[in-house]
This record gives sequence, structure tokens and C-alpha cells, in this order.
Amino acid sequence: MEPARRGEAVTGRPGRELMQVVATAGHGDHGKSALVRALTGTDPDRPAGERRRGLTLDLGFAWTALPSGERLAFVDVPGHEKFVTTMLAGVGSVPAVLLAVAADEGWMPQTGEHLAAIDALGVRHGVLAVTRSDLADPTLALRQARERVAGTSLGGVEAVAVSATTGRGLDELTAALDRLAARLPVPDETAPVRLWVDRAFTGAGNGTVVTGTLAAGTVAVGDELLLTPSGERVRVGGVEAAGEPLDRVSGVARVALVLRGVPRGRHGRGTALVSPGRWSHTTSVDVRTRFGEASGRLARQMILHIGSAAVPVGLRPLGPDTARLTLNVRLPLHIGDSALLRDPARRAVAGVSVLDVRPPTLVRRGAAAARARELASWPDRPDGAQVLRRHGVLHRSDLAVMGCAAPPSALAIDEEWLADPGHWDGLHRRLADELTEHGRANPLAPGLPLESARLRLGLPNRRLVTALARPPLRLRDGRVYAPAEESGETGEIGED
Repeated sequence: MEPARRGEAVTGRPGRELMQVVATAGHGDHGKSALVRALTGTDPDRPAGERRRGLTLDLGFAWTALPSGERLAFVDVPGHEKFVTTMLAGVGSVPAVLLAVAADEGWMPQTGEHLAAIDALGVRHGVLAVTRSDLADPTLALRQARERVAGTSLGGVEAVAVSATTGRGLDELTAALDRLAARLPVPDETAPVRLWVDRAFTGAGNGTVVTGTLAAGTVAVGDELLLTPSGERVRVGGVEAAGEPLDRVSGVARVALVLRGVPRGRHGRGTALVSPGRWSHTTSVDVRTRFGEASGRLARQMILHIGSAAVPVGLRPLGPDTARLTLNVRLPLHIGDSALLRDPARRAVAGVSVLDVRPPTLVRRGAAAARARELASWPDRPDGAQVLRRHGVLHRSDLAVMGCAAPPSALAIDEEWLADPGHWDGLHRRLADELTEHGRANPLAPGLPLESARLRLGLPNRRLVTALARPPLRLRDGRVYAPAEESGETGEIGED
């Protein structure tokens, strides 16, 4: 199935266009929710108690059709400093933000904290809205906000002065959002699904309903997904996007899924629904830190925010900008994932890029320093060649669950196993050396059993030893022989 192109139907129904998703950000009471209401014509979908009090405590959701015909969904986040975790749950899965700054109050500490989180997550797309421009001249607030934003991942975003009360600037803001939506990347609809749940409740008929931002991939009625971290398999009984029931939907989209077979109490915010067999479920990752302090100055206990999840982690510095994170719960991750580390006590954040989801143990003396030197040369998003070089030999499926494609340089051992060419040549030389040493130590028992050879080389499967036993090495009756050893006629076996 080819990736969707902008404007094509992604559900198999004519007229169902690609949806993009934007999260709000900014200081509390700077008009984010009022702006969403003015842009969409509806209140952000949140509990009735919040609407009565006029105070945003949780995530809200609304959507609209832009002048181009494209649909845009909003995730409205709380601005109060006590609800940073909730704010990050809303921003964590979206590709763009609408940053609000009030003209009559200007830049505020919570605005800065939200922008720091956006920068640490590496969000590169957005629009700056100077709100409440009917209450004060927006010029100063606009200039101040542009200066603050320019030095972050958002860079020189488009800025608009607007008033949700009078309607001033709403047309200009809508046009800016339309241009933003046109610039956003269209994700691969064939990518593995990872839907971070940001809300869950019991729907009609006692079915479990979960909502979230589908960043990529496709979910269809009848699909089987894995609920993490519990590991249960669940069935999708219904799909909805923008209030419309669908047979299937592709990311990016705000979606609601009706699930069958969900254990009670295991599907709340921070859980994830993923494609089975397509993600590494791990409690240990090596990361590169960015934005803020060197890894050695970060707290040893922090909170990792990715998607809607907020997970306590232990941090072990490796190099100046690399660290080992130990998570207290298993998360579905890929190499190249971006996340945020937060120290609530200091209100400090740091962005991280996941370099390895299957890192080596660091138990030997000097192992941490050696690992730091190795990671120093890695890019923020290692590719399949880099990963295969580190592991030497991998099953094809191992590369996929780590989030990497098989590199063209990989040596195909058979239909299942891949090897780094340099590592494979080294293994062949090591096997020859092991056979020579075995022959010296056991002159009356020539030949090394396949299982012994596998263990000495640290290989995961005996079939790999069979493939290594190429001339001048010989294979017979489950043993590998050095060239000088008498073994009779050669033969091949394919033991597992």
C-alpha cells in the first residue's frame, strides 16, 4: 500500500481528507481555549465541570475544516503550572503547536516553561498567536514573543495578533494555520501503529473507548492491537475521527477507538496501543540528551515523557551528551524516538533522542567509558547499518522492531538472518582460531560440535555456525573441522 498523498482519501470513503493535529500551548488564562472555540465554533470536548468553571484542568479536543478543505484537529492543553504533565500528554504526539501569548500580559513564566518543553521535544512547526489584542496594543508582546521563539526548534514561525472576543485577526490566523497544515509532513500510513492513550472511558454498550493522536499508520475495525504495558491483545470494535464513524483511519488524526477485551483499569492515560511484533518493549535505553545541561549535571531520578506517558527513570551519565535510562515500566520504543526528561523539583527539562533500545550491559570495568566513546560517533537517529554494525548479527525481525530498515550493505546469511560484512569476516577468522585451539587441546577428538562453536562465538543460532563453516573449514556429522583435520567426506546440516 502506497503512503497517502495530501488530499487523498485515507479511509476508502470519498471526501474523507487527511487530518492534521495541532496542540495549544502557553500561560494559563491567555486565551487558548477561547481561541479554539473561535476557530472551530465549538467548545473543546472536556468534562462539563471544567466548562462550568471556565478553568482548563485537562485536555480538550475540537476540530474544524480549513479554507483549503483540509481538516485540522486541536488538542487544547491546560496552562497552569500544576498541570505540566497533562500539557505534555497533549503535546507529546502532535507535529505542531499553536503558542498563545496575551497582548495585555506579555511573556509569562509558564509560557517559557511550555516553550522549553516544545523545544526539548524538537517540535519544528507552529504558529504564534498574540491573543486579547482588543485589550492592549499587541506590538510589544508580539516582538517579545518572536525573540523568545526564534532561538528554539520552532524558529521564525508565522505570528498573528488576534482577539477571540472581537474576531480581529481570526481570518489571518485561520490562513496561517492552513499554510502550516500544508507544510506538515504526511506520515506513512503503512507504518506500525503506536497510539498513546490520552483519555479512556466506558462508552455505550459498556464498550471501552480510548482517544489519542494517531501519529502514523492505519487502524481499522477488526484490527488486533497490543495494549502496553500490560501486554494484553485487544480487538478494535469501532473507529471514529472528527465525530465520524469510519471503517479505518490513517495518521495523522485524532481518533477514538472502541476496544473489545480490555482488562478493567489497564487502559488509562499513558498506556499505548501498538501493532504486535513491531516495537521493542524495553526498560533500558541509551539516549542522547539535548537542550539544557550536560548529562552529568542532570538529576539521577527524572520523569520521562513520551506520547502521553510519564514514567520515572533512573539516569546514568555516559558521555557529555549521552546517558543510560532505566525505566520503571516497559515502553514500546523505536530507535530515533524523541522524548523529554523532566526534573519536577528544579522545573528543568532536557530533550532526548533514543539511540539504542537494546543496549549492552555495563557490568565490566571500563564498559561505561567504552560505551560513551561508541555512542559519541552515532547520529541522533542511527540507521540500520549502524545498528547492525553494533550487534554484528541480527534476525531481520529484530531490525524491524527496533525501528530500522535492513541496510543495502547487510550480508544476507539466509532468509532470516543478516550480518554486518566486516563482523561476519571476523567471525569466520575466530571460528578458524577456535578450531585450531580445540585441535591442540583435544588431539583425539577432532572437530568442534556445532553447539560448542555457537557458544564460543556468542551466536544466537546454530544455523549461523553452519553458514560460517565454509571452505577451507569443513562440516560433518554436527561438527566443524579445521582444514588439517581428517573428518571423512564433508556434508552440511541445518540444525536449529
